[in-house]
This record gives sequence, structure tokens and C-alpha cells, in this order.
Amino acid sequence: MTTLAVVRNIGSAAALRSEDDIAVFAQEIIDQYALAMAAAGLTDDYVSSTRRVIFEFAESLSGPLWSGSCDDADRFLNEQRRVGNAPSTRSTKASMLAQFYAFVIARYQGDIHALTGWVVEQPIDEFNKPASMLVGRVRVPPSESEIDELFAKWRSTLPSARKYLPAARDYFAASLWRRLGLRINETVMLDVRDWRPDLGGLGKVHVRHGKGARGRGPKARLVPAINGADELIDWWLAEVRHLFGNDWSDPDAPMMPSERHDPVLPRSRRVGSEALRQGLVRQTAQWLPAWSGRLTPHVLRHYCASSLYASGMDLKALQELLGHEWLSTTTHYIHVRSDFVEQAWSDANRRLESRLGGR
Repeated sequence: MTTLAVVRNIGSAAALRSEDDIAVFAQEIIDQYALAMAAAGLTDDYVSSTRRVIFEFAESLSGPLWSGSCDDADRFLNEQRRVGNAPSTRSTKASMLAQFYAFVIARYQGDIHALTGWVVEQPIDEFNKPASMLVGRVRVPPSESEIDELFAKWRSTLPSARKYLPAARDYFAASLWRRLGLRINETVMLDVRDWRPDLGGLGKVHVRHGKGARGRGPKARLVPAINGADELIDWWLAEVRHLFGNDWSDPDAPMMPSERHDPVLPRSRRVGSEALRQGLVRQTAQWLPAWSGRLTPHVLRHYCASSLYASGMDLKALQELLGHEWLSTTTHYIHVRSDFVEQAWSDANRRLESRLGGR
């Protein structure tokens, strides 16, 4: 007895007699995919981005959308590389196309074959899928001594800074990247209410705008104020934040304010990510010139992960701290010093000798 697969039928595509019929049928498939993505909880921005990539790929084809082949994907991805798109962009587009064609094959293979005689294939395979954006883009951070020197000199110059408030704010933001591994957007979106000194032994930062997987929107998490972050936040709120304006006690006011004030609400505007990024650029160029142009907020995030791991924090705890969905992602953030393996081996032997000696 043969088991028949259940397929979804698109009622309006009873026959494809003209180019217009083919175009309408393809559009309906894309619209159905958009509905499926929305049902899965993906954000409007992600859905819109995916639709743009699908249409871009469709325009590169010589036939209808369902005729796309591995050869077509090869040409499309080569063109993406030729025009200068970054590896991360090419990888993202390939992943979006792979997901779309998996959807088409799973839900509409029967309809398409019945209407056109065409068997849809997956154009993105193991041979043409671009390497992950992490491959060839390893952000090996500076050494601990280099980071200590940079931040010590940066802090020492704050009292004499020409514009003290933005200088102190930029230092505070970069220190959060260094100590807690926050992403730059997570930092920008912090409000005063997000510091919770009542939680845990050291207090916790409520990161409400964490990065969600595959466009599923913000993924909130509570980050304990370890690694000296509790003293850093206390300094900021007690000595600096109130100098930006009277909104320092407003729980909805931004933790990282701009010098400008909101024309509607009685509070400071939120600082932009580029302002914080440029603050790090300027200080790096002055105090750590060997890393000028290379030390970014994300490299400091890598530094934080590597430093905490070297200090003994396990990978699972690091995964929760950084807000990664997959532990494998966290492993890409760990860059150990050259003697780390040897030191770990020696420590393990000492523990073994201690246990045996105690018998």
C-alpha cells in the first residue's frame, strides 16, 4: 500500500496558461512563506529582508522561481561576492534561500509538479553554502595587559576631558563591553530601571533587547554584575548620570543618555550606537595605537568571554552571560593564551596528585 503525502493546494493556481499566471503563482508561494514566518514569531524586519532576498534571487533566474538550481545559486552567490558583499551577508542570503526552498519542497512540491511537471530542488547545498560569518573573521582580542593599560589611561583622563559627560559615558559603555560582554545595541537600549541591585549578591542588569535568533525579536536576559561591573554601575549612577539632567531618577530614562534632551518627553535622548563606537575608536587610537581600527565593541565582547573563561568560568555560564542560543557559538568567542592548554594540564595533574596523596 502506497502512502500519499499531504500537500497544500493553492486554489487560485488551477492552471498556468500565461506568464502572468506563473508570476501570480510564484507570488502566492512567497506570500504563504511570509505568513509561515510570521506564524513562527519572526519579526517584520526579518520577513521583509527574506522576501527581498527571494525576489533578488528570482530576478537572477532564467525561468520561474521553482526552477532554481544549484548552478543558479552558484552564479548568484558568486555575483554577491563580485559586487563586494561581506561574507556574513552572503551567508545570511544563502541561509534565507535554503529555508525558503525547504519550505517550498515540504509544502508545495506536489502542487508545482502537478501544474508544471517540475521537481523542485534545493539550490543551496553543502558545496555552495558560504562558510559561517565566524569563519575567516576570528576576532582575536588584545591581551589582558593591553586592555588594562587602555582602560587605566582612559579612566585617568576623564577629569580633564574637554567634554566630561560624553567622555565618561563612552568609558562606561566600553567598560560594560569589556566586563560583561554586552552587545552595543543591548547597551544603548538600557534604561535606568534595568539596573537591579536587589537581585543576586552583586545585582543584575536586565538586558531587555538581547539579540534573538533568526529575527525572532528581542531576547531578554538578566546579567549578573560580575567582574567589577557592580562598582562600575554604582560609580556611573552615583557620580555621573545625574549630571546629564533631572531625569536621572526616571526609571524610563536611558541609562546611556545623549547630551541633547527629548523635545517631547522630559528626559534626555538616548545616545546613538555610532557615538559610543567612535568613543572607543578615539581612545584606542590614543592609548593603544597597535589596535587602532581593529578594536571594536564586538572584539571587547570576545575579550570578555576569553578573559572570564581563562579565569575559570565554564562554557555554559558564559553562554548565559553572552545570551547565545547555542553553546557552539560561545566556543567561537574563546581565544585562549598560548600556554593555556599546558597550564590546564599542569593544574589537572596537581589536582590528581593531591587526591592520590590524601588517600
